[in-house]
Amino acid sequence: MLLAWRMWGHIILFSLLALPIALLTAYLIGRQRASSGMEHPFRTPLCDALSVTGTLPWLWMILTPGSAQEPARHLSLIPLKDLTTLAGGFTGTLIAQVGGNLLVFAALGALLPIRSPRLARLPRVAAVAAGSSLIVESLQYALGLHRVSSIDDILLNTTGAVLAAIMTKRWWAHPIPEGTVPQ
Repeated sequence: MLLAWRMWGHIILFSLLALPIALLTAYLIGRQRASSGMEHPFRTPLCDALSVTGTLPWLWMILTPGSAQEPARHLSLIPLKDLTTLAGGFTGTLIAQVGGNLLVFAALGALLPIRSPRLARLPRVAAVAAGSSLIVESLQYALGLHRVSSIDDILLNTTGAVLAAIMTKRWWAHPIPEGTVPQ
C-alpha cells in the first residue's frame, strides 16, 4: 500500500483537489441552463464533471511510463493469460491489478447512461468502454511506455464499466419518445 501511495499519491491528491472545481463548474453550468428553462439542467454537466474526474486519474496512471527494466512494448493477446499468471503470484498484486482495471472506466460506465438516453443500454456502455480501453492499450503500445498492452485489461475495463452501469440503472435517462423532438 505504501508503494502504491509513493507511486500514485500525487495523482490521488490532484484528483481530490480537482473534484470540487469540477463540481462547482457543473453547478454553474447547470444554474445557467436552469435559468434558460431546460429540463434536468444539472444532469449533463454533473455527469460530465464526475465522468472526467473519475476517469482521468486512472488514465494518467495507465499512461505513465512503467519500469525501464521491462520491454518498451509488450503485447498480450491471449484472453485470461495475464490474469492466470497474476493468480499464481502475490495476492496483493492480483487485487491491485484486477481492482484497478475494473475502476478505470467505472465512472464513465456509471454516468453515461444517466447522461444520455442513447447510451442507456448495457451493450452500448460495453462498446464505449471496450473502444476506449482499446485506444488506451494501443497508446501504451505505440508510445513504448514499458507496460503490457493486454486483452485482459480491455476485458476488465469493460467489465468494470458495465458493472458500474448496472449499479446506476435506476437513475438512467429515459429514452425520448419518437416524434417529440423538433427536427
